[in-house]
Amino acid sequence: MKTANDFSPVPSPQAVVSEQSRRHITIGLPAVAAAGERRFPLTPEGAGMLVEKGFTVKIEAGAGAPIHYPDNAYAREGARICDRSGVLGCDIVISLAPLSVGDIRKMRRGAMLLSMLAQCRFAKDSVMALLERSIMAIAIDLIEDQYGNTPFADILSEIDGRAAVAIASALLADAVHGKGILLGGVAGVVPCETVIVGSGISACAAARGAVGVGASVKIFDNDIYRLREATRDLGAWAVGSTLHPRVLRGALRSADVVIVTPMGDVPVFGADVVEEMKKGVIIFDLTGDYGKAFPSLPTTDLGVNSPATAAHASNGRCCYINAGGAVPRTAAMALSNTFLTFFNDITACDGVLNALKLLPGLQKAAMTFMGKAVNPAVASVAGTRSRDINLYLTLS
Repeated sequence: MKTANDFSPVPSPQAVVSEQSRRHITIGLPAVAAAGERRFPLTPEGAGMLVEKGFTVKIEAGAGAPIHYPDNAYAREGARICDRSGVLGCDIVISLAPLSVGDIRKMRRGAMLLSMLAQCRFAKDSVMALLERSIMAIAIDLIEDQYGNTPFADILSEIDGRAAVAIASALLADAVHGKGILLGGVAGVVPCETVIVGSGISACAAARGAVGVGASVKIFDNDIYRLREATRDLGAWAVGSTLHPRVLRGALRSADVVIVTPMGDVPVFGADVVEEMKKGVIIFDLTGDYGKAFPSLPTTDLGVNSPATAAHASNGRCCYINAGGAVPRTAAMALSNTFLTFFNDITACDGVLNALKLLPGLQKAAMTFMGKAVNPAVASVAGTRSRDINLYLTLS
């Protein structure tokens, strides 16, 4: 006969669910506050994908307006709409344009700032503020992948080249401010001539755009191997040449569009060369050192002014700069794809500091670290000596 004790509950082994407390990395996207910069780093879809990966994305109210995305588009994807102080207090702040001193001082001490290195736009007081706050400043245009490529700089260069040709085509076709002609011409009408100095990514992108609409293209570069590769890729539609003074000057005289792109030693075209060029010629400087290639011409920043309303100066000639700034939404979509790959690397390395230790391509992009300038260009702006980041990584 069974007693009451025989029916007493017997504990059985159960699986124990353990949760690791993992702090989410916060990413802040402040609104663009600098003149001449309309580009924004993330689209709503890009922000949503980062939220799905476990990041907390905070965006300043109205920050997506330059690329025509309202706040609710980001909110629907899981991003948090905050004021500027809330955004600047994140672990990682992304701002393509340099932040002001006041903004830098609102950042969390030791946070990461992802920006772009443009020495002509970096002020000494901003660099000193980065050093005082021990901000880990990274220049995204210097970040290299495992193959030595610079994904951020390359995609922005490609956009610059494509945008330059698209804008030039529109300006030439404008019957009021332009010549009212097609860049590619038609049957029985000679196409416009496009001269491209350089044969890198932006040059090839511009050449493909010009060839695509039927324009005549001439590419000049002293790097024979890169020039050969560019012309082989473009086929018989593009003619390549070294920077022979007479040949180049002759091409500039008959050119309808001139595009100067980044290269080892960018040539300078003085007032005498410009005077020989056609009236109404469309000139672009995509080098980043804006205005240096054509010092006698006034510059028109396409990140500020609409190309359709920009007035031609200096006898119908001016130099257009910041071509990619005229298509900020395209830049945002391209940058979103690149940032997703970047943050995948951050996650794989289990944090920002570990990523900096484990990824040599990220180390090369560091501008300031632990209150020290670790980039020669930034150090020169601050008036200090550049330090080797590896010395400080071993101590962190």
